[in-house]
Amino acid sequence: MLMLISSTLGGTGLVENMKADGQYFAIFDDGHHRQLPRLVKGPFRYKTFAYDNFKLSKPYATKPMKQAVIAPSMMYLTYPLKGEVEGYPKSEFEKDLVAECVKDICGCFEAGAKRVSIDFTEGRLAAKNDPRNPWTGAQLLKTFIDLNNEVLKHFTPEERKDIGIHTCPGGDCDSVHSYDVDYHELLPSMFQINAGYFLIQLASEMDKEKVYKEIGQTIRKDAEGVKQVAFIGVVNPLNPRVETPEEICEALVTASKYIPIDQLGATDDCGFSPFSIDVKPKHGSPDFARDIAFQKIANRIKGVELASKELGV
Repeated sequence: MLMLISSTLGGTGLVENMKADGQYFAIFDDGHHRQLPRLVKGPFRYKTFAYDNFKLSKPYATKPMKQAVIAPSMMYLTYPLKGEVEGYPKSEFEKDLVAECVKDICGCFEAGAKRVSIDFTEGRLAAKNDPRNPWTGAQLLKTFIDLNNEVLKHFTPEERKDIGIHTCPGGDCDSVHSYDVDYHELLPSMFQINAGYFLIQLASEMDKEKVYKEIGQTIRKDAEGVKQVAFIGVVNPLNPRVETPEEICEALVTASKYIPIDQLGATDDCGFSPFSIDVKPKHGSPDFARDIAFQKIANRIKGVELASKELGV
């Protein structure tokens, strides 16, 4: 996320109208936290776009690529919760925020991305109400949903089929920030986002069938002209144990009892190392975690093939 508003690897730091002393984004269960920058004057602009990174990685790819972009709801948290930035009302900030996110998604498609996913990890966190982190108690979920839909209004139904939403309870340093929030607090609202597909953490959930059932009850056949698809998480990047293809197949077959097969897919719960400084403590080292990640991905592909045969698709 910070690559959008800073360029620390290039040594240039934050954009001039932001300071590094913003509110926490999340406080993780292991005690570490991630802090947001603070907007001190307008206008709001990205410094680096996701499509810039896509262009750098594309030459190394041999298959079609998906690119993730940051959600406007995450960037919303750079604006003060109370009061306004002098000379830059929140309404103007929100217009600029939506415009920058639209520009980023368009740029990804223009650069050759097959699909674009909006990273919405703050969705579940918005229902946590952590007293150490005031924004989580500000009842912002509806605001977040509306912001994402404002972005999606700029795309046709055909384009939105390839624009998705990712949700999870966090996945940083093998820890989480909102696993204790019941998915019921998020899912009915999340499917009101008019995206074409959803990448949903599920492999690490205790009561998977409860969540499968709620997905089946709330996912939409027609989201402003798009049939939504739920890609359920079948491997857990935070746990070094490698799921077997048979376990993955079983999860998908069970999910198909509640979610229509034409609206069901498989994914990983989260990124395998979403931050460059993720030390992967449960794995022992980032190098070992990399090897495990490839094994998990390979087994996910095998498990999906098994489930497809069993379900006749």
